[in-house]
Amino acid sequence: MEAVRSSIQLSISTLTTKLHSTPSKKPVINLQFLRTPNSSFPPISDKHRSYPTETITTKSSTISTEPANPPKIEDGIQDPGEKFDWYAQWYPIMQVCDLDKKVPHGKRVMGIDVVVWWDRNEKEWKVFDDRCPHRLAPLSDGRIDQWGRLQCVYHGWCFSGSGDCKFIPQAPPDGPPVHTFKKACVASYPSIVQHDILWFWPNTDLQYKEIHLKKRPPYIPELEDPSYIKEIGSRDVPYGSVVLKVPYFTSKADREGGRPLEIRLQKLDINGFTAEHEAGISKFLPPCVFFTAPLSLFQAAPLNTASENKKPSSISQKRILLIFLCVPVSPGKSRLIWTFPRNFAFWIDHVVPRWMFHVGQNLILDSDLHLLHVEEHKMMEFGHSNWQKAYFVPTKSDAQVVGLRKWLTKYAGGQVDWGDKFLGALPPSPPREQLMDRYWSHVVNCRSCSAALKGFNVLEVVLQVISVALIGLVAAARHGLISAAGRTALVGMAVLSFAASRWLSHFIYKNFYYHDYDHSLK
Repeated sequence: MEAVRSSIQLSISTLTTKLHSTPSKKPVINLQFLRTPNSSFPPISDKHRSYPTETITTKSSTISTEPANPPKIEDGIQDPGEKFDWYAQWYPIMQVCDLDKKVPHGKRVMGIDVVVWWDRNEKEWKVFDDRCPHRLAPLSDGRIDQWGRLQCVYHGWCFSGSGDCKFIPQAPPDGPPVHTFKKACVASYPSIVQHDILWFWPNTDLQYKEIHLKKRPPYIPELEDPSYIKEIGSRDVPYGSVVLKVPYFTSKADREGGRPLEIRLQKLDINGFTAEHEAGISKFLPPCVFFTAPLSLFQAAPLNTASENKKPSSISQKRILLIFLCVPVSPGKSRLIWTFPRNFAFWIDHVVPRWMFHVGQNLILDSDLHLLHVEEHKMMEFGHSNWQKAYFVPTKSDAQVVGLRKWLTKYAGGQVDWGDKFLGALPPSPPREQLMDRYWSHVVNCRSCSAALKGFNVLEVVLQVISVALIGLVAAARHGLISAAGRTALVGMAVLSFAASRWLSHFIYKNFYYHDYDHSLK
């Protein structure tokens, strides 16, 4: 585990001045960055009008059971004049490195079922409504035909990259051109690839067809900077994006959960919030982006949606960013896309295979997965608007949790707006093995992990065949043809091969299918 965790902690000791006491045995994200005396955090330039901002603080830890000055939460009421529009935003769907151009992919974002496919005629990814207009069959179960069109396998209807129907096999050639009718078309969503991630705009109205010319997803220069290397991955998790959005950062400390953390919320408005802490600066950019970076980074290169044409500045300091894209899927479900760009230790990515990084990331996610799932269900008993009655958050380490809840209450109605698709009720909790599943939540969507699993399965079979073949050779050999020492050696090799296949089977199951994280044994 420690070998894989180095994908996140990457020689952090070279960046810190001093580590704290005994390390915790629970997987943690532990980052401390070189600081600069002053920091600036420019606002996102996405052509929003300016909004009033506020500063939020939460009080430091105390021995008393009640805080002397509890966090200010009474002003977190919704302002009817400012409301966040959940359906006028860009949403990430998937990292393109894990999308196969030969097949369509079914995904769900904001309760919308979409099919993602590669249009080789226009050389770009397309995002369609995942239902055929004929009989509503899922187009994600279809194929890409020989002419590069998306074909529904139910009755063979074919669609171009614009969503127009190009062929209906059942329509007579001398009859009316029914494939040209508007009802024969598939709804096509605006989409764009940025930072090697496919984004889409959840509105098919024609007025948004060129929305990328007016508003683009949040632009992070380090993800396009050739002096940085990045690892990227994703996983579907069984709790909502609101619970997922604020990672809880800890430093190396005791087993009981850490030490006091100084987190200060600097600004909160309809465009998100900014927090400063010892690891640097964290920023939440609604609806999905949460990232942490060193303070010095924001003086060198501001995060700006209009800065894509600027060349990244040369960087001499060792820097690493934590970037999380928390995608709402449906009530009680979300998708996490993570990437940690850094400008040092490039050799690690050339030595350690990508699937090993993902094993480590999945272990970290597993450590809190059941806790967050249960937390969300308990929160529903109180209601999202009563979070302050459910939570007791007296310390500065919870400042970002308070900030996110205040932002949701003030600007977004307290929770994700699912429109008329869902009422907001959570699905029942599945069995633990299904809850913490890795195969369907990650492996099938990751080309590296899928390839590794296939290779390990082949190796397991090869080891079993070797074991059986060696035993058969010993049994079939005539007496005296093989010496006693030779027989002993062959039997030993057979036993070792069988034992290795059994160990490999356990390794495969634990790392690619199901890993039960038991905190009491850690």
